[in-house]
This record gives sequence, structure tokens and C-alpha cells, in this order.
Amino acid sequence: MIEAARGATVYNIPPGRSFVDSLAEGLLRRGGGDPLALARTTVLLPNRRACRALAGAFLRATGGRPLALPAMRPLGDLDEDELELRAEDEPPGIGALDLPPAIGSLRRRLLLTRAIMRVEETSPDQAARLAEELARLLDSVQIERLSFDGLAGLVPDRYASHWQLTLRFLQVLTRHWPDILADEQALDPADRRNRLIAAQAELWRHDPPGDAVVAAGTTGTMPATADLLGVVASLPQGCVVLPGLDPHLADDAWEALDGEQPEAGHPQHAMKQLLAKLGVARRDVLAWDDGRAAGAQARARLLSRTMEPAATTAGWRTAPIPPDEVSAALDGVMRIDAPGTEEEARTIALLLRAELERPEGNAVLVTPDRGLARRVSAELRRWNIEVDDSAGVDLGGTPPGTFLRLLARMAAEDAAPVPLLALLKHPLAAGGMDPALFRRRTRELERVVLRGPRPEPGLHGLLATLASEAKLARSGERPDERQRRRLLASAGFVRRLRDLLQPFMSLAGARYVPVEDLVRAHIGCAEALAQAADAEDGRALWAGEAGETAANFVAELMSAARGFDRIAGRDYPGLFEALLAGTAVRPRWGRHPRLAIWGTLEARIQHADHMILGGLNEGTWPPEVPADPWMSRPMRAAFGLPPAERKAGLSAHDFVQAFGAPRVTLTRAMRVEGTPTVPSRWLMRLDAVLRAAGREGPIGDGQRWLAWAEALDRPVGRPMPIEPPRPCPPLRLRPRRLSVTQIETWIRDPYAVYARHVLGLRVLDPLDAEPGAPERGEFIHEALDRFVRDWPERLPPDAVDRLIAIGRAVFEPAMGRPGIQAFWWPRFERIAAWFVEQERLRRQVPLKIGTERRGSITIAAPGGPFELHGKADRIDRLPDGSLAIVDYKTGSLPRAALVAVGAAPQLALEAVIARQGGFQDIAAGAVAELAYWRLSGGDPAGEVQPAGGRKAVPAELTDAAETGLAAYVAAFDREETPYLSQPRPDLVPRFSDYAHLARVAEWGRGGGGDE
Repeated sequence: MIEAARGATVYNIPPGRSFVDSLAEGLLRRGGGDPLALARTTVLLPNRRACRALAGAFLRATGGRPLALPAMRPLGDLDEDELELRAEDEPPGIGALDLPPAIGSLRRRLLLTRAIMRVEETSPDQAARLAEELARLLDSVQIERLSFDGLAGLVPDRYASHWQLTLRFLQVLTRHWPDILADEQALDPADRRNRLIAAQAELWRHDPPGDAVVAAGTTGTMPATADLLGVVASLPQGCVVLPGLDPHLADDAWEALDGEQPEAGHPQHAMKQLLAKLGVARRDVLAWDDGRAAGAQARARLLSRTMEPAATTAGWRTAPIPPDEVSAALDGVMRIDAPGTEEEARTIALLLRAELERPEGNAVLVTPDRGLARRVSAELRRWNIEVDDSAGVDLGGTPPGTFLRLLARMAAEDAAPVPLLALLKHPLAAGGMDPALFRRRTRELERVVLRGPRPEPGLHGLLATLASEAKLARSGERPDERQRRRLLASAGFVRRLRDLLQPFMSLAGARYVPVEDLVRAHIGCAEALAQAADAEDGRALWAGEAGETAANFVAELMSAARGFDRIAGRDYPGLFEALLAGTAVRPRWGRHPRLAIWGTLEARIQHADHMILGGLNEGTWPPEVPADPWMSRPMRAAFGLPPAERKAGLSAHDFVQAFGAPRVTLTRAMRVEGTPTVPSRWLMRLDAVLRAAGREGPIGDGQRWLAWAEALDRPVGRPMPIEPPRPCPPLRLRPRRLSVTQIETWIRDPYAVYARHVLGLRVLDPLDAEPGAPERGEFIHEALDRFVRDWPERLPPDAVDRLIAIGRAVFEPAMGRPGIQAFWWPRFERIAAWFVEQERLRRQVPLKIGTERRGSITIAAPGGPFELHGKADRIDRLPDGSLAIVDYKTGSLPRAALVAVGAAPQLALEAVIARQGGFQDIAAGAVAELAYWRLSGGDPAGEVQPAGGRKAVPAELTDAAETGLAAYVAAFDREETPYLSQPRPDLVPRFSDYAHLARVAEWGRGGGGDE
């Protein structure tokens, strides 16, 4: 049996080795040779993770030999079946076995959310976040065993207005919450835990156990736990084992911990408070093990000096640490100050990977920075290494969590293109079909209707849009049978989606809906959409660790949502995401036997051969002390809550515990997202202590590891410069038909013609696009074309009003958009007035006007016939039989110099077609006028600009364009002529859809690539 301590029942395992390993070895040693002594021992630990860690430590201590383990019970998660309480043994007045159950976390948040919404008008998601803060305050008050009765008298009258506003929220806890709990017949988790711990303490006072009881690893910051530790310490065979009591801290520094509030940030502050409650002096605390190596002792003394309270830090200079002790303390320690978070993560990953080169070494990253942990995990995958992250991953970021969030957002936004496509492209989406076929149908739906301006809302609106597009596809204007078949297939796909999703979407669009109904419909649609053709209903959604966690969350949510107030369906996604936040997915078993990522809690009680302490920046480790949303610091103190700095003190204790490992690497990023950072206060203290001891310069060879990490992504050998592309496709693949606008592109950027017409690449319209300049031009062109067709000869007296009426009909489908109503329409009204005035002047002589005329001609070329085609906005037949070609421009006009040299040949090429009689219903004739009509709607609303300038001669421009086109076609009919990308710097197009494909930024001068 384990003997009780003589004269003292409090032990200590100082930093320097793994707490659980020392505890396991000590328990085995104290058990002697009795194989059942350990089995009769009860060990109280901080939480379930500590219990699992101690079980592993016993395996290491015995080399895997079978062993009857002690009863290990977590103080943080006690339940009746883990207490030695029996009905016949209950102490008087303690009804522990009759305690109501603890209320579920989701149920509590929803009940608090409902109470907040009834007290204050706010949205459900905002109320849910406030409920989380209220629950946190409620736990803090109950952990400290306080009462809300004294809230009203905490502050003087000058703060009354602000405090009254706060009290209105806190009434949820002071007035409503006790009644709500009574109706639920449940207790708050913290309150119930306090009662159970108190019941256990009272039982052991009343009837001390005959076997050994060891309380280990806790600092007793919770009053109920501290009381239980006091009882355990007084048991005949009871003892308390402290984690990391500093025996090297000078007496004056120890006494200074009772000073001002900031000393709550010292790593020994909580330990000192616990010893005071236990009535044990620090000198009476015994060592649990037989001592440590000299290096570990030196490290512990260095850490003790580094963490001294501010009142005693003068000793750093007056009594510095001897140089030889500093060297011994820093043996095995390395510090790395990385330029940024990316470099820090890559270096840590390299350090972890290097540990696998040791025969039996293990290494752990310890950090509270979840972003750094994710980066390191990603970096390790370059070596196919998957590591455990004890904090897990957020359920909302896993495939099931993302799928559920996307479905909720899509329904609330009435199947808008972006959320709909995000949902349909999710890997879990199958809709009862073969997943490959489902993906193909999704891509087709995206191409035929979801790209470009938003279609009509909802799945019914999407079907109406598809039907309208199919009608156009089979009409005379756009006969396209292949497109029609695609539209019909997409319509069938949307009908399938409607059958699956409409039950949930109908509720999501309703005004007032019970949350329970929304959750049920949400999950039902999610399972239906996630079902594949050859799989069982909804199984894919709940598969794996993330799926199991999601299933548990959903089951708890469906139970917790009963009786919740009705909400607007559009508010459901925000509420769902607020409730989902913070749910973690953790692996059931280890992914790597020798590498891991721990939070600071795990590092408090166990060590690895190599501990990498990452993210050591102020605000990360230690964490920034957040402002209390309910009480100021003086109010917290008056109310009895612990100071906010206590969290920093516990964080400092975790840092000291981890720093005691045999090999330690300290890392930080000097910049985070481009912003300079401040080193952790502990690093700055360590620097000050080392400088006082005469130790300057870096600690360890961190620069070498930084250089190695940087070399991981450095290209081998000298980088080869990127040359501009020079594709020379065979003649049979080169285009034999181009429009007048594509000829200009061909001149300025031949590679764009190659990408579109040889490679067959088409630019996709953006999703849910606002109508831009092209759509504005289409609306204005359509309105002017209708007006001229309706009055081809004489204008009516109210011509401006007629044109505005036509424009209103054309703009009507887009008038619901604020930008069009506010900006485009007033400009069109000004354009209409200018256009009518211009028409009155122009029609003073007889004209025969043709609008929106299509035409083409064939050019003889070495490679065979080449067709030039185009559409003219307007061609007027003048009284002398000559032609005037007009191009309406709603954007910028080409410079006259570019037109003159043939770099902007659109109008001149249209003149070539017109001169040869290539336009529909327009007889051949000489071209006497080439003009741009700029329709800006500004001041002036419009202007007429001759192509090539006022001195340009249309016939000469036409001749030059015809000759130039023939020569250009002949040049590209030679297979050795490449399709260069932007060959002339003076003719680079303003926009190019294929510049990224040509990698212009890498080889272009000043384009951002390597010179």
C-alpha cells in the first residue's frame, strides 16, 4: 500500500520533466512490490485528458507490462458514477445522488438566447453570441461560489446610466434564469460540479477512505477544488502533488506575490493561494521524486529568476546568474525569431521532421495559436506526415460542417448563384445521382444560366429563366439546338434540386418559423442532397470523425431547440453558425506516434524529448486579456471575481512547465500579416536576465534552421527566365473567320486570338454579375435601334418622349438594381435628348437608314478563303448614293492616331464590307463618312467624332484597311508565323482575358515578374 507522508501531505514535481511520468514512477515506487496496491489507489486529476496521459505514462514506466491501474478520476468532469457515493453512505444533508442533471450546453445557450431576445430587441445570432458571454459570466460566478444579489450596488451613482444598461442584460441571469432552470429541472454544469465535489469532500470528512487518495496536477484555482484538496491532504493516506511549485523563488519574491493585482500574472500566484488555503508553508512541501540532473536544476533556477515579480527584479543586475550556470541552463535551448508566420511554421515543421531522424525521439509543438498549428500541420504534409492537434479542428470548417452552413445560406438567400454553386460544388453534394454526373450537371447549369447577371430568384425563378433561354435558343434570332438541349438538361436538373430543397427553402423564406422545424427541415434536406445513387440515405454526411461530431451536434441541437421562439427564416443561418462555432472535431486515435501538436493544457502535465514553444508574441502567448463586457476591473474585484490577469498567470505557469523539457525551441514571428509584433513578455524578461549575466547573442543555432527552412522552397540551380509564348499551330487549325472587332485584337494581341480560336478557350462571365459597361451599351443600342426602326424617315413631334418610353421598356428588367436606377437611367434621358437633336439635324436631307446590319465578305488568301464578318450599328444611304457608317460608343473612343495607322480598324473594315455589298439589304457603294457617336450621358451628353480625325479621308482608310488585312492574313497563313502575346508595347490592349495564360506578368517588362 502507498504510505502517507510523515509530517506533510503536499508534494511537488517541479519543472524539468514530464509531470505524469514522474507521478506514475512515484506511484509505482510507493506501491512497493504489492501488485494490487496501485489498483486500490484513487488518483484525482484535472481533467480526462490528464487521465489518458497518466495511463500512457504507466505504460512507459513499465515498458508495456500489464498493470492494474489506479482509479483515475477527472476533477473537471465529475459525475455520480465516478464518486464513491452510495445512498447508505451519504453524509447528513447531502443529497448528491438526487442532484438534477446538468443542462446541455446548446440547450442552455438557446434558453439564454430566448431570454435575451425577450429582454432586448436583437437578431437571433447576436443574441446567441451574447448568450455565450452570459454563460461564461454565469460559470465564473458559480465557480467562485458567488451570488448575483450584490450587483446593483457595485458602482457609484456617476456610472448609473451605463450600469443600468448592463443590468438590463444581467436581469436574464438574476431574475429569469433561476426560474428557467427550475422549469428545465436541471442545474448549471459549474454549479452541479461544485455540489458533487462538495459532496465528495463531505463524504471523505465523514468517512475517510481506507486506501490511498492522491490529488495531482491541479493548482486549485476553483474554490470547490481547493476545498477538496484540503480534505485529501488531511486524509490518513491522502496527499496532494503540485505541478511546478518553484522551490528556487526567493522568499522576498514569494512574499511579493501577495502584492498588487498585476502579480496575479505570475506563474506561482495560484500555487501560493492554494498553499495558503491548505495551511501549508512552502518549505514544508516535499519533493515527489529523488531529484534532477544539474542541467535541469540550472534551467529551473534561470526560469525562476526570469519570472520574478516586478518588485524584486533589481536583483537581476545586483546578483546576476553565474556564467557557468547560464550555460548549463541554456544547454538544449534554441530561440528562433522568424521573419513571418509562414517562415515560423515552415521552420517548426522542419524541426519536427528532423526529430524522426533520431532512433526514438519524439517532438511536440506547443502553442495557443490555432493559426500557427494549422500552418505547421499543412507544412508537415509535404513529407506525408499527419499529426494530432489536441485542440482539434473547428466543426464549421470540416466538410460536414461546411455543407450544413452552405445549405442554410443558400436557402436563406433564395438560391442566389454564388451560394447555390458553392453548395452544389461541395464534395458531399450528390442529390441521389452518381457524383460524377452530379458534378457535370452542376457545371452545365453554371455555364448556361448562373454566369452573368443574376437570374430570377429561387429555383422556380431559375426554371423560368432556363425556359426563356431555351425559347431564345430555338428562335430564328439565335438558332442553337445544342444550347437548347443543354438548357433542357439543366431544367431537369433544377427540378430534381427543387424536389430535394424546396421543403427547407419554403421555411427559410417564411416570416415566422419554429427553430425546431427549421432544424428538422435543414437536416432532412442535407441528408437528401448528400445521398449518392449507390449509397444509403445520408450516410456520407455523417461518416468519419467530423461526420460523427456533426451528427452529435445536430442531435443535441434538435433536442435543445424545442420550445424556442419563432424566428424569421432568413435569420436561421446566422443562428445556426453562431451555435456551431466552437464545436471541435478531435481524432479518436493518434495519427503519428512520435509527433504531435498540443495546446498549453497538455504541456502542463507532460513532456516530449523536444518541446517547441511556438507563437511567443505578446497577445498570443500570453493571450491578450480581453475586456470584460459586463464589469470593469474594480467592479470585478468588488464583486469577488478573480482578476483578469489570473489567466496570464496560468499561461505563464504552462510556459514554465513546458520550458523545463530536455530540449526546447522558442519561436516567434517578427511580423504577422505584415504588422510588426512584440515578443512575449517572458522572452523579453529572459533577454534582460541573460544580458545582466553577460550573455549576449542568439540562443542556439536558430539562424541555420531558418536558412534550411527557406531552402525547402528554393529552386534548384539558376532560375531559367520565362520567354514569351510563340505558338505556331498548323495552318489547318488557324482561324479562317474573324469579326471586325477580333481583327483589332489580332493586331494588338495575336495570342488572344490563338487562345480563343485555336485552343477554344472562352472567358466565363462572373457569377451574379452586376450589369456593367457591356450591358449598358446593349441597353442603349437596343433602345436606339428600336427608335430608328419605328421612325426610319420622319421623326414625331414628341420624339424625345417616345425614345425615353422605348428606353424604359428596354431598361425595365434591370431597373430594380439601385445603380441602374440612380446612374444609368438619368444618363440615358440626357442621351435621348441629344440623339433626337442629332437626328433632326441629320434628317434635313433624305436618308435611308439601316441599323444593326450584319455582313461578311470573303478574302482570297494563300491558306484558302478567309471570311471577315461584322455587325454595323448604323449605315445611312446618303442622297448621292454613298454610305455613312456610324458606330455608337458608350465607352471610350479609339484615338484618331490608332485609327489612322490601322491599329483600331473596326469602322474601316466595316467600310470594306459595305463597299463590296456585304451587308444585309445594303447595296454596295462608296463610303463617304466613318464616324463614332459617343453616347456618355454626361456634359455633353453626346458628340460626333470622325474616324481617324477630321482630316482623315474615309476612302483612304478603307483602302488601307483592305490592303492591310490581306497582308496580315497572308502573313499568318505561313505556319512559321507565331501568335505572339502583346508584341508591340505601344499597342498593348487595356484589358486582356488571356494575359495570365500567356504569363505576361512573368516575362513582361515591368509586369511584376523576374527581370
